[in-house]
Amino acid sequence: MGLYQNRIVIKVGTSTLTNEMGKNDLRSFDRITCVLSDIQNMGYEVILVSSGAIAVGSNKLNMKERPSTMRMKQAAAAVGQCSIMYLYDKFFGDYDKTIAQILLNAEDIEQEEKKENLTNTFNTLLEMGIIPIVNENDSVSYTEIESDDRLFGDNDMLSAVVAVLCRAKLLIILSDINGLYDSDPRLHPNAKLIHRIDQIDETTYSLAGGAGSRRGTGGMKTKLRAAELASSQGIDVVITNGKSPEGIYEIVKGNKTGTLFPGKKV
Repeated sequence: MGLYQNRIVIKVGTSTLTNEMGKNDLRSFDRITCVLSDIQNMGYEVILVSSGAIAVGSNKLNMKERPSTMRMKQAAAAVGQCSIMYLYDKFFGDYDKTIAQILLNAEDIEQEEKKENLTNTFNTLLEMGIIPIVNENDSVSYTEIESDDRLFGDNDMLSAVVAVLCRAKLLIILSDINGLYDSDPRLHPNAKLIHRIDQIDETTYSLAGGAGSRRGTGGMKTKLRAAELASSQGIDVVITNGKSPEGIYEIVKGNKTGTLFPGKKV
């Protein structure tokens, strides 16, 4: 079965949804929901994969820093998931959009019956014009929180899995920088953005560096892993800056924005 040419998965990370103080970045919520609502109005089916539950929960609970123990992380995630969905419902509601929440564990993807039911749920929601918002179920699952080699690395890999599951044509991963550079732009002012990568190999991964921002857990390496998975299934992947979501307009037009990993012919 082929890909849905008008179906797009967008992944947004903690660093986009919070500011440097670790507080909710309400302007970022508003801009992202505005753009995605507009994109849907243009005829695209939109699925949003969102991180941020632990960070938003920590903020809600007035924690001075991200919790370190499993029980506190899961408690913060449980509180944060309520808050983050409230914010999405409010901001998407301002643009007359209806949203739905889907919380996943690895087993939901791995077990064939659950996988089929999940696919049917996504398709039904999209047919009804509803925007599904996906996150890993952090309050009961420990894989994304704790594992060094987790299936869903800060939801980057989850977004690729969802894109494959839903047969989306395009996956957009919103990062805290403009894309993949030939060296770390935070350390090297002359670093150049790489606009297109046709083959992800060891050289590509060597450019990825270490972890991402202090508020999230994912770095460029997890985004490359996600891009490798999705592009191998024919899905175009773009990594771009989440603080400038207007770039999504350029991406759907086929213009250069961020780093493109074109889907391979399958």
